[in-house]
Amino acid sequence: MVKKYSQFAGVLVAVALLASIASGQQTRVYHDGDSWTEEVTGSLSAARNLHIRVDFGSVRVQGSSQHDITYVIRTRSYGSDEKQARREFEAYKINASAHGDTALIEGDWQGHRHNLCSGEFVINVPRNLDLAKIETSGGGVTVNGIAGRVEAESGGGKIQLDDIGGTVTAQTGGDSIEIGTVNGDLRLETGGGRINIANAKGKVNATTGGGYIVLVFGAQGATLEAGGGNIDVKKCGGKLKVSTGGGNIELGDVSGPVEIETGGGSIRLGWAKGVVRAQTGAGRIELNGVSSAHAETGAGGILAKFISSGERADSVLETSAGDIVVYIAPDVAMTIRASIDLANGHKIQSDFSDIRVTSEGGDWPGPKSFTAEGKLNGGGPTLKVRTTTGDIKFLRASR
Repeated sequence: MVKKYSQFAGVLVAVALLASIASGQQTRVYHDGDSWTEEVTGSLSAARNLHIRVDFGSVRVQGSSQHDITYVIRTRSYGSDEKQARREFEAYKINASAHGDTALIEGDWQGHRHNLCSGEFVINVPRNLDLAKIETSGGGVTVNGIAGRVEAESGGGKIQLDDIGGTVTAQTGGDSIEIGTVNGDLRLETGGGRINIANAKGKVNATTGGGYIVLVFGAQGATLEAGGGNIDVKKCGGKLKVSTGGGNIELGDVSGPVEIETGGGSIRLGWAKGVVRAQTGAGRIELNGVSSAHAETGAGGILAKFISSGERADSVLETSAGDIVVYIAPDVAMTIRASIDLANGHKIQSDFSDIRVTSEGGDWPGPKSFTAEGKLNGGGPTLKVRTTTGDIKFLRASR
C-alpha cells in the first residue's frame, strides 16, 4: 500500500511540475502572407535568473513592473502547405520550464534540413531580474530594462542592449553591437561588426575584428581594439587604451592617461589629463591639449599643444618625415631639446627668445642639421622634438 501511494505521489509531483513548466501555454498555427506561422504563448512564475538557449531565431527580452515571466514565440516556415509546415514546427521543440530560481526557455531543432525562415522569441520579465543569459546560434539579441546582469551570445546576429543595471558580456560572430545605457562594466566582442556605446558607467573592454568603434561616454575608462576600422571616443572619465590595425583614431576629452596605436591611420586628441602615448605607422598626429606626451609616426606631421594642467612628465615628439608644430601655453615650464637630422632647406622656428637655435654644415651644398635648446619659465620636464626631414616650430599658445 505504501509503495502504491509513493508511486501515486510521484505522478502528482510530475503533473505539478509539468503544470509549472508552461502555465497557460497555448499554440496556434496560421497562414501569414507567403509563410506559415506557429505562435506559442505562455507564462512562468517569477524567477531571479532567465536562461534562453535557441538553435535559431532572434530573442527580445523586455523588463517591466510585472511579476511573472510571459513569452510569445513565433516560428515561420516557407513550407508548401500547412501539413509540411506543421511537421517542421514539430521538429523545432519549444520548452519553457522553471528550475529553482532559474527560468529556462529553449528552442531545440531536432530535424535535418528545413524551410524555417525565421524564429522570434519575445520575453517579458520583471525588471528586478538578477541575470538574463541569452544564447542563439544565429539570430539577433535585444535586451532592455533589466536591473541585473546580461550575458548575450549570438553566432552572427546583431546585439542591442539598453537600460541595464549590472555588468554586460556580449559576443557575436560578425554583426554589430549597440549599447545604450549600462551601469556596470562591459565586455564586448564581435568578429567583424561595428560597436557603438552611448553611455557606459562602468569600465569598457570592446573588440571588433574589422568594424569601427564609437564610445560616446565612458565614466571609468576603456580598452578598445579594432582589427582595421576607425575608433571614435567623445568623452572618457578614466584611463583610455585604443588600438586599430589601420584605421583613424579620433578622441575627445579624456580625464586619465591615454595609449593610442594605429598601424597606418591618423590620430587626433582633443584633451587629456594624464600622460599620452601615441603611435602610428604612417599618419598624422594631432594632440590639442596635453601636459605630457610621447608621440611617434613613421611618416607624417605632428601637432601638439602643451598646457600646464594635468600630469607633468618628460615628452617626446618624433617623425621620420614630416613637420612638427608645438604650441606652448604661457605658464608651462619645460626644457626644450629639438633637432632636424637632414634639413635640406627645412629649419627650426621659435616664438620664444629662451630657445636658442643653431645649425651645422655651413653654406656648402648638401644636408644641414638644426638643433634647438632652451628653458621656458625656468625649465621643467624635458620635451624632445626630432624629425629626420621637416620643419620644427615652437609657437606661443593663446592660453
